[in-house]
This record gives sequence, C-alpha cells and structure tokens, in this order.
Amino acid sequence: MQKEKKARRLLEILSNKNVDFKKEIIAGITTFLTMSYIIAVNPNILGQTGMDKGALVTATCLSAAFTTILMGIFANLPFALASGMGLNAYFAYSVVLGKGISWEIALTAVFVEGIIFILMSLCKIREWVVNAIPLNMKYAVTAGIGLFIAFIGFTGSGLVVKSDSTYLALGHFALPTVLITCIGIVIIAVFDKKRVKGSMLIGIVVSTLLAWGYAMINPTVAAELGIYLPNGIFKFESIFPVAGKVNFSYLLNPSDIMVFATAVFTFLFVDFFDSVGTLVGVSSRAGLLDKDGNVPNAGRALLTDAVGTTVGACLGVSAITVYVESSTGVEEGGKTGWTAIVVGVLFLIAMFFSPIFISIPSCATAPALIYVGYLMLGSVKNIDFNEITEGLPAFFTIALMPLTYSIGDGLTIGVLAYVFINVVYNIFFVKKKEDKKKVSIVMIILAIIFLLKLFFL
Repeated sequence: MQKEKKARRLLEILSNKNVDFKKEIIAGITTFLTMSYIIAVNPNILGQTGMDKGALVTATCLSAAFTTILMGIFANLPFALASGMGLNAYFAYSVVLGKGISWEIALTAVFVEGIIFILMSLCKIREWVVNAIPLNMKYAVTAGIGLFIAFIGFTGSGLVVKSDSTYLALGHFALPTVLITCIGIVIIAVFDKKRVKGSMLIGIVVSTLLAWGYAMINPTVAAELGIYLPNGIFKFESIFPVAGKVNFSYLLNPSDIMVFATAVFTFLFVDFFDSVGTLVGVSSRAGLLDKDGNVPNAGRALLTDAVGTTVGACLGVSAITVYVESSTGVEEGGKTGWTAIVVGVLFLIAMFFSPIFISIPSCATAPALIYVGYLMLGSVKNIDFNEITEGLPAFFTIALMPLTYSIGDGLTIGVLAYVFINVVYNIFFVKKKEDKKKVSIVMIILAIIFLLKLFFL
C-alpha cells in the first residue's frame, strides 16, 4: 500500500480521477496535427548543415515522442515538446553555417545546454523564475502567445504577406491557400459554437483534404504554394547517420572555447525563456494555475524539457522545447498528461508514416492556430490596464511577442518594463513603505540578465 502511494506521488497521472479519455485523445490528435509540420520543417532546416534529412525525420519524431510521453507520465501536463523553431534555425544558420563549425560540435553545445538545464531544474532555479512572474504578466504572456501563434497561422496561410513598403500586407484572397484557411476557420468556429467535440481536428482534416484535392487538380500551382500530395504511405529512415555524434574534441583548442560558450549560452537563454513563456501562457489558458497563480508541477515540466534537450542532442536534433501548439489540444479539452501521451504515441507512429504527416500543408493547420489565438487573447480581460505599472508591461509583452516573432523577446521586454517602471515609481513617487509595489528579487535579477543579454549577446 505504501509503495502504491509513493508510485502515485511520483506518477501523478495515476491519480487522475474522472478522466474523459475521449477528450484527451481528441486533444492529443489535434495538438499533434497542428505541430506535425516540424516533421518536415526540422529536417529541412537542419539538413542545410549536411545532416542526413531522412535520419532527421526519424530523430525529430523519436525525440519528440520520448520527451512528450515523459511530460505526460512525469509532469501530468497536456503539453507537447519537439525541436524548437528558431532554435533549429540558430543551430543551422548562425552556429554551423555562420561560424563554420561542424554540426557535431553544435549538437555538443545543445547537449551541454541540456545538462545545465537539468542542474538548474534540480536546483529549482527555473521553477522560481516561472512562479516569480506576476499574475498580470502571466495573463499577458497568454495573450501574447495567442497573437504569436495566430500570426504564424496568418502568414502560413498567405492571409498576411511580406511587403517592402509596409513590412506586412493583406494577402490575395484568390489564392487557394487563403480560401482553404478561411473555410477551415468557418468550420472550426461554427462547430465550436455548436459544441461539436473535436472542432479544430475536423477543421484541420477538412482543410487538408481540400488542399490535397487542389493538388490533384493543379499540381504545378499547388507545389508553388507548398501543397503536395503524399508521396507514399509507409517509410522509415535509419537514425544512425545523426545519432550519437556529440563530440567534445572542439574544446581542446582554447581559441574555440569562446565560440562554443557563446553558442551554449544563446541556446540556453532562448530555450529557457521560450519554454518558461509557453509553459506559463498555456497553463493559464488551460486553467491550470493554482490560487497563487503558479504553474502546477512546473519543476517536473521544466526538468522534462531539460532531459528532452539532452536526449535530443544524443539522437541528433537541436534543442527540445514546449510547443505553443499545445494550446490547441488544451482548447479541445486536454487537461492531463494523457493528452501528451497521445501526442507522443502519434509521433512514434509518424516515424513509419512520415509521407502523410509531412504533406499536411500549413494552410490546413493555420485555421486551428488562428482560432486558438482568438481564444487565448481573451485573457486580456483579466489585466487591469488602468493600473499603468501593471498594464504597460503587459502591453509590451502582448505586442512584442508577435512583432519580434519570439516569445522569449516579448517576455524579455515585458519583464524589463515591469521592473523599471515599478522600481522608479517606488523610489521617486511612493513615500510610505506599505504603498510600494512589490517587485521580487527574482524579477530584478531577471531584468539585469536581460539587460546584459540585449547589450552583449
């Protein structure tokens, strides 16, 4: 009996009561479909370094499956993880191609970052950071992530395009990708209004079938728009060309240590705050924050993230992070680790059916991302914008996440604004100690670190 209680404390997922497994499964499928683009995108980006793309498909799926299942079992949270977008681009273009070092050395930098993360997680440093973020800022992070993932959907569908004169502009509605996305949004909105379970999953599936149908009718134009029919059903690639390639020989040359250290620190910084921001934002939207505004099992979630990054480097992929697309599953009713386990199992299956998942176009997942962005933006109603010392930092956070295309950068400016505004207000405009705005020491330390990062990294 005592052993059983210990097991339940260790594996909280075993103590879940009244779990709606239908909801959890639908949530897991929805999350997987909205983030399955990583199966194609990650190998394409990392493949620019000379890594074997076929092996990268397997490594991407395997690392995502391992870490996401671990998140479900160990942290009992409905969050999915995989190689981080942005981190993989930094890995390929800045570290390997930009600095001219081998991809094996870059994997070593990711491995070292993961080890540092594990130590920080065990010492609860990352958990302190998560819990130190004020509640209003947590609501702002939720809204900012909502706009961020909606922006991904808008650009991925062609609804929003680049413009030389205005930076961004409205896309052409005659484009099939835009029309497919609009149809998907209408389907999701109407079905959600009618309380149909799996509305986002239905929207993704219908949009995918429409895209594939167009590819059958006009394959040339479809290919130009990034729409392809599956080039098969079953395919499995060996992982061995990229796995187990961590190499510390680079550190034997003293002149190379600084380059290596810079790469490690950048991976560490970006991954840290992207994970923190996503964890806080999605937890808030899921209604998982406790009465003090803290993320449940934050320590376990962040330790899982750290272990995933270390294992991912050994398997041959860049840093692993929590995915904002987890919010799509949350909106479908995913509340427990069972959602994450479903996502992980689907990644394992995808290793053998990658041609199908790779061919799901961005215009098919865009409707779900845009709709979730709309839902997450609702958290702004909890922010008191009349209180400038709380509202202005929240505004910076919300606005800059999509505008800088970075959750971490938006959080950086938001924290800096919060600390500077409140500290200056306390020093120059408040005389009574009890009237001073409380700014935690953790937030002050974060602000100092952020300043150093902005000026020197």
